Amino acid sequence: MENSQLLCTFAKKRHITETIDSIKETYSTVSKIFVLQNSDEENELYCTYNVFTTELKQKSFMKNTISIHRNKDTNTLYTINAVNELVMLLNDGDKDSSFKISWENYKNMIVTTNEDGLKKIPTKIFKVISI
Repeated sequence: MENSQLLCTFAKKRHITETIDSIKETYSTVSKIFVLQNSDEENELYCTYNVFTTELKQKSFMKNTISIHRNKDTNTLYTINAVNELVMLLNDGDKDSSFKISWENYKNMIVTTNEDGLKKIPTKIFKVISI
């Protein structure tokens, strides 16, 4: 089985149709798009989908798209930078790679970073699109 990468494209609710169309046009290997909604800011949507890594080597990421990972047990989506930041916050500034994160505390969230540091976004399913 070919390796895939999970991507997340940030979108505003009013532009979701155009965003989904762009994802379909850009990545031929997408079979489902999970559209998540920010529980605190309902205008903010996040499209998550898998793309084969061979296809990513041929194309650059779409605008407003990041590579993410998923903890399936808690449905937590996260970036590697966010995990590093989280470990340092929870472990008194120590960047210990063996530190265990209690993912249950981040259930149904996107955990990422921005210029202000760690960002935790509570999410709920907006819709699932099968392609």
